[in-house]
Amino acid sequence: MTTSVLLIDDHELIRQGLRRAFERTGDFEVIGEAGTIAEATRLLALTNPDVAIFDVRLPDGSGLDAARKAREQSDDLGIVILTMYAGDEQLFEALDAGASAFVPKNSPSEEVVEAARHAASNPRAFSANDLAEAMKRKMSPTGPKLSPREKEVLALLAEGLGVAQISQQLFISESTTKTHISKLYEKLGASNRAQALMSALRMGLLKTENDDIV
Repeated sequence: MTTSVLLIDDHELIRQGLRRAFERTGDFEVIGEAGTIAEATRLLALTNPDVAIFDVRLPDGSGLDAARKAREQSDDLGIVILTMYAGDEQLFEALDAGASAFVPKNSPSEEVVEAARHAASNPRAFSANDLAEAMKRKMSPTGPKLSPREKEVLALLAEGLGVAQISQQLFISESTTKTHISKLYEKLGASNRAQALMSALRMGLLKTENDDIV
């Protein structure tokens, strides 16, 4: 018995890559592809898949909103949210929308397949690789603990400096700077500079808002 999957993403190359990944497993069948919410809505009703893979950003609206509506219509549908911007905010939005799993787009295709496998067997049990750490960040009133060097890097990021400039300011290598930035993103539950700075502002780790982050 195979598990049927509907792919919803406006990038054809991503859909093709996911289709190949699912077809290699032998226990999944991709029964449709959609590049818009309108097409996804039509195919969901027509094909009744076991699992739907939703991209967050679609040309005609939010994949999270579409996933929420799909969940309202079915308790049994496995819903996987696929996103380019895998910060805490979107993770909890996916959880609130009734998703079964949340996967960053830069993850290996095998992780998307495993998320779909989980979604098919436990559609109402939410799964995400960073869920435990995200919960800790959400529950901590004081925010993450930053090292003195990470605080320096964060302040320079807020000033709009790039990796090379930060390295020069702190007299460290660019690879070391990138490591500090990566750790900052992880601690702040962010996937890019803007998200990191906004999270730091909300947590009180930065004292003033910088125009560059808007």
